[in-house]
Amino acid sequence: MELEKRILRLIENDAQLNPKTIATMLGEDEQKVVAIIKRLEREKYILGYNTIINWERLGDDGVTAMIDVKVTPEREVGFNNVAERICRFPEVSCVYLMSGTYDLSVIVSGDNMKDISWFVSHKLSTLDHVQSTTTHFILKRYKQENFVFEEPEQDKRLVVSP
Repeated sequence: MELEKRILRLIENDAQLNPKTIATMLGEDEQKVVAIIKRLEREKYILGYNTIINWERLGDDGVTAMIDVKVTPEREVGFNNVAERICRFPEVSCVYLMSGTYDLSVIVSGDNMKDISWFVSHKLSTLDHVQSTTTHFILKRYKQENFVFEEPEQDKRLVVSP
């Protein structure tokens, strides 16, 4: 399982790595790496491959929000049924079970703030067992999945020393 973990770490940081490059980096046989990746995909260790896009650079004015959700847990299933229902909404990109004041954290995207507020008021808050929600709008992304969106500007001032 150690080789599998090493392969997964490489793919997690760069999904574009091909099996030949991975094999070279790890000192392994390419066919062995291909077989391991196929097995990890088949067994659902690898669920998919994503690309992180800086939509703001393209002028996309979409809105993303993090919504804290307080839920009444159900007997024998806890928060699972509510979380699974929330996962099915197309606006939802992530659902996490959290410790603390709120039970679930939900990340939602829309074209504008009204889309998000409509989702919260008409879909999310009307679900059985949802007690309350708190919505936090994301104003700017600095880093996501280890990718920094804008490199800090270099200090162009001249160094003055006595």
